[in-house]
Amino acid sequence: MSGTGTRGELSVGGRRLSYLDFGGAGRPLLALHGHLYEGRTWEGLAEALAPQWRVIAPDQRGHGDSDRAASYTRGDYVEDAIALLDHLGIEQAVTLGHSGGGITAYQVAARHPRRVAGIVNVEGPVCDLDDGPSALSFVLSMPYNASNREALLDAIGPLAPMLGDKLRPTGDGGWRLPFHPQDTIDSEQASRGDHWADWIATECPALFVMARSSQVITAEEGREIVERRANTRLAELDGDHFVHTTDPQGFAAAVRSFLDTLG
Repeated sequence: MSGTGTRGELSVGGRRLSYLDFGGAGRPLLALHGHLYEGRTWEGLAEALAPQWRVIAPDQRGHGDSDRAASYTRGDYVEDAIALLDHLGIEQAVTLGHSGGGITAYQVAARHPRRVAGIVNVEGPVCDLDDGPSALSFVLSMPYNASNREALLDAIGPLAPMLGDKLRPTGDGGWRLPFHPQDTIDSEQASRGDHWADWIATECPALFVMARSSQVITAEEGREIVERRANTRLAELDGDHFVHTTDPQGFAAAVRSFLDTLG
């Protein structure tokens, strides 16, 4: 199997859910990206963890090659994750996720504890009661599609380096973003709330990965997240909220070290 993984899809409620399966005979790890990203985000991690771990990385609803959805609730994301595991015949996996994907990773464990052998929460908040504008509101100024790739790159301006390789052709000669701006805002706002009950509901081994220059989680919050949940360890890495992309080697090493402790 190639290092880019094999693309597959399943139908969930009449929607296409697309995913990458990096294959191999290793133990399954379900890797869940956050907003603005896609399953291919975990390509380097999959390579670093092979052959001991088989990484499966969906394009979450409304992202990448997966269809847009009517809603983006926390329950929706959990149901998608379980549907993918069922589709692949996987009874139990480690769940790993970044940001909103990190919330999903521990909520899957809370609501389906027998399906999860361990959790890696990368900068996923546990309590966010902010009722103000979304931190991702800047995406609303971006067009969802354009007549050609160059026009779309021009329109997204400073985000072109981050999103340029994620743009999708629309089939009619046009190009689109890998997410719909309004869907992104709806999803981010639906991820807010007090999720402490879900975070502490299970006692399977867990790793909380925190960035020292995080824009999302303070050092105090990070310590509380680790201290309040049983069987949880902390990995602090240099970088910001997107630490899995700014320090991929350090991130992969921290994840592998944790996974090596699982029986």
